[in-house]
Amino acid sequence: MSQEKTTKQILEEKLKRQKRTPLYNPELLKSIAQDLEEWKNSTVREEDRKNWQVTPHTIVGSEIPRGLLYSPLDTKDLDYKEDLGFSGAEPYTRGIHPNMYRGRVFTMRQLSGAGAPQYINERIKWLLDSGATGINLALDLATVQMFDSDEPEAKGQVGTVGVPIDCVEDMEIIFKDIPIDKMSTSIVTHYPRNTAIVFPMYLVMAEQRGIPWDKLAGSVQNDFVMENLVRNAAEYIPPKDAFRVQCDNIEFLRKHVPRWNYITLNGYNLREAGTSGITEMAVAMANGIAILKEMTRRGYDVDWAAARMAFFWAPANDFFEEIARLRAARRLWYRIMKYRFDTKNSRSMWERCHVQTSGISLQRVEPMNNVVRAAYHALAAILGGAQSLHVDSYDEAYSTPSEEASYLSLRTQQIIEAETAVTQVVDPLGGSFYVEALTNEVEQRILDEIDEIERIGGIVEAVESGWLHRKIASHVHREQKMIEEGEIKVVGRNYYRNPEVEEPEIKVHEYSKELRQEMCAKLQKLRKQRDNEKVNSRLSALKEACQKGDNVMQYCLEAARAGATEGEMRRVFTDAFGTWNPPVYI
Repeated sequence: MSQEKTTKQILEEKLKRQKRTPLYNPELLKSIAQDLEEWKNSTVREEDRKNWQVTPHTIVGSEIPRGLLYSPLDTKDLDYKEDLGFSGAEPYTRGIHPNMYRGRVFTMRQLSGAGAPQYINERIKWLLDSGATGINLALDLATVQMFDSDEPEAKGQVGTVGVPIDCVEDMEIIFKDIPIDKMSTSIVTHYPRNTAIVFPMYLVMAEQRGIPWDKLAGSVQNDFVMENLVRNAAEYIPPKDAFRVQCDNIEFLRKHVPRWNYITLNGYNLREAGTSGITEMAVAMANGIAILKEMTRRGYDVDWAAARMAFFWAPANDFFEEIARLRAARRLWYRIMKYRFDTKNSRSMWERCHVQTSGISLQRVEPMNNVVRAAYHALAAILGGAQSLHVDSYDEAYSTPSEEASYLSLRTQQIIEAETAVTQVVDPLGGSFYVEALTNEVEQRILDEIDEIERIGGIVEAVESGWLHRKIASHVHREQKMIEEGEIKVVGRNYYRNPEVEEPEIKVHEYSKELRQEMCAKLQKLRKQRDNEKVNSRLSALKEACQKGDNVMQYCLEAARAGATEGEMRRVFTDAFGTWNPPVYI
């Protein structure tokens, strides 16, 4: 049990000292309360009076009770300056930029697809020609798990759900003729070890093209919670070591690649694994807090360390909750940075986020309905003020999206941006009694859960002890039961079912044995042509860095320059740190 004050305690103490000026007149509120009671008793049905609050049940929802009607009474303590303010100004509830989408439209960043490096290069160019404004590179299952394409564990996984990357040459092929110094690139590295291994290959590729690192913009994920909890794998390193590698990556990138977002605190995949929207944000923020504590322990200024931190969220089906969550996250992160860490730089207080519409909410039954689901998720993200957006495709319940489905998802973003006028007003739902009340409730619940995590020792302990594993297992079991019993309604699956509907043909990405053979041949050629003595020397230096506590990314960079492969570097990490057995809950 930690004796240090929790974030919640610090915020409560500091916020209590501030003088608040409620927006509403107390006498007016008293009058509204009387009128409300009279209206309820004279106009509202008795059944609705008795069930004034109901709790919506949705996939990965937070089950926050909702009233029938909202009024100033639900936000009676609202202080406009302290709780809302103006966009681009503290507390950033309404957006991190003054003009938001009038100044710069959200980045449209669709996944690059799955297949050979040559194909992904063509796919990225096609997406950019179609109007995408950023690159979103997904890795195949073998690369995600840090296996070389010729390792036995990679069989059946090469080229599935993303692109295989074994070495620097693959990066060269993927980004050939693509101006990486002119646009931002998201590399979905997921884990700290994978970030330490794969991202240096990107840097070496940029070096070879003569592009300075300070011209590179983009993001990696680099989240240890992903590595130790969301990931299903044959081997894990201990959470404390994964957290250390996460912070090593941050330290290196902040120093040497200044425009790069060194971590995307990944609530998205945690929620997709089976948590509520509250837990999604609480865990990501608890990780962010732990990172900043570690970076200050290493001697870095908190403003310097925090300036490139970003978040990754999953807007799902509960439309107004999703809008409220994005607003609440911005305000809460601002308060954490200002009052917990005493930051001075406004950029350090920004909660910048990329969102991807909820994949777990998509259904295989009547898959075209997923177009509608994803469009509502996207609209909620935009009304909530996201910086970057990926819209899931209707066929993602089956496979990596086809070109046709991916194109429709990109068009969904473009139609929302160009044809609906929702981007012309900043925070258009700000001031809504309902949205403000829900924003307040969501913020408090996130803070309460951060407090729970910190009271058991922090995010590393929450993972290591199995607390978070239990939480996910419980949520998944309960939600599945609610779907089976019809308490959570899913149109076409358990609600408004129509057995006569003819399902459309879905083009599922198929595994290519030929691609694996090509990747294996490329690796064989690499190992013959490179200086293997130099490679082994660099790998030995990496192992020593792991054991001595030196920053590991610098050593991964040197290994990548020498021609070391993904799998070779993974094995070094495993040898140096040993393995960890995650708790299992059924």
